[in-house]
Amino acid sequence: MTDKFKTISPVDGSVYVERQYADAARIADALSAAREAQDEWRRVPLGERADICARAVDSFVAAAGGIAEEITWQMGRPIRYAPGEVGGFEERARHMIGAAADALADIPAEAKEGFTRFIRRAPLGVVFVIAPWNYPYLTSVNSVIPAIMAGNTVILKHSAQTPLCAERYADAFRAAGLPDGVFQYLHLTHADTERLVQAPEVDFVAFTGSVPGGAMVERAAAGRFIGVGLELGGKDPAYVRPDADIDHAVENLTDGAFFNSGQSCCGIERIYAHRDIYDRFVDGVVELTRAYRLGSPTDPETTLGPLVRADAADFVRAQTAEAVAAGARGLVDAGGFDADALGSPYLAPQVLVDVDHGMRVMTEESFGPVVGIMKVASDDQAVELMNDSDFGLTAAIWTADAEAALRIGERVDTGTWFMNRCDYLDPALAWTGVKQSGRGCTLSDIGYDHLTRPKSFHLRTAI
Repeated sequence: MTDKFKTISPVDGSVYVERQYADAARIADALSAAREAQDEWRRVPLGERADICARAVDSFVAAAGGIAEEITWQMGRPIRYAPGEVGGFEERARHMIGAAADALADIPAEAKEGFTRFIRRAPLGVVFVIAPWNYPYLTSVNSVIPAIMAGNTVILKHSAQTPLCAERYADAFRAAGLPDGVFQYLHLTHADTERLVQAPEVDFVAFTGSVPGGAMVERAAAGRFIGVGLELGGKDPAYVRPDADIDHAVENLTDGAFFNSGQSCCGIERIYAHRDIYDRFVDGVVELTRAYRLGSPTDPETTLGPLVRADAADFVRAQTAEAVAAGARGLVDAGGFDADALGSPYLAPQVLVDVDHGMRVMTEESFGPVVGIMKVASDDQAVELMNDSDFGLTAAIWTADAEAALRIGERVDTGTWFMNRCDYLDPALAWTGVKQSGRGCTLSDIGYDHLTRPKSFHLRTAI
């Protein structure tokens, strides 16, 4: 196996980045440095950690223009949207920095004469973060910043599709004055990634990626008695009730389905619209979808870029073709888009109707610009269909009735329940999933629970 890898840009098929994989000596050095640095870093006052992390965020934001361009060339997001990832990174990072004082504070026990008793949140040690390409900063920041704030050291393995993202982190932390060894990155093969999960120096693994990738992490960590956080796939549903603001639902759900060319774990992949508003809703989604402009993501006018690889686009093409062969109808003419045929990462968006759960496109993660819309007769039917999935990351409802939204949301198996919005992470709320969407939690105060361990102090002060 070669000791180098190449990042092929979906923009034009060119080699955008070429890097060396870390060898055994480099990996061993990184693990040793992380373990040694953690012993000192955990003793650094929280306020000082916060100041350093805040300076790192400042440095990162100052480089927004170059970072956005790199995102576009590495994974294909239109340049008009790529800067938004820097904004989202900043929002989440600053929230978690600000939340740390309360989230990491000692938990006192009730007063007891002659004793001082409390629970302290101790850092775990070395946190290994494995990050994907689709939202390269928005996925990784959820773990990197709070892990460091909690007194851990971090080794980041980024996707081979977005290696520059790991290097940008290093630049920002270096500029902020973070001590050596507290943050490091490694470009790793799949085999070496698995070996790192098994390394005795690693105390926690934060993984974002596919279900098979998550299964690999669980297998590799088995018997080590360490925590693993897994954010995996999604087949996220939405339900449009008859009392919804239809224009708002059309706008939000079309964007939720097709933003980032549908390459979002919490993007909308299936929609259930009540029969009373079904036709109007479908017509609105189709009209808005036809207005997308597919093309080079380097063009500021482009609103729909390529998928990350040609085989990813071919996978969606196959799902769609199977559904049509089984009776579904595609309502968007691909001829209206400048899209190539099989073997190209450029794929026109598609809206499918007459779909059912016997079709892969309604049950299997698509991760592309296709959405199926089903007609339902009631809230109960919508809940049944939303729950008929191996996944449970987010789900959304469009309605004017907040009480109904809460009542229905209690019945839906999901990590996050939205009303009148979708495809968004609020850093003040726990980001988590159920079923094959994973386990564990990032963001919010609760996210710090998974990056620390409780340590009880029981001090007898009077003898």
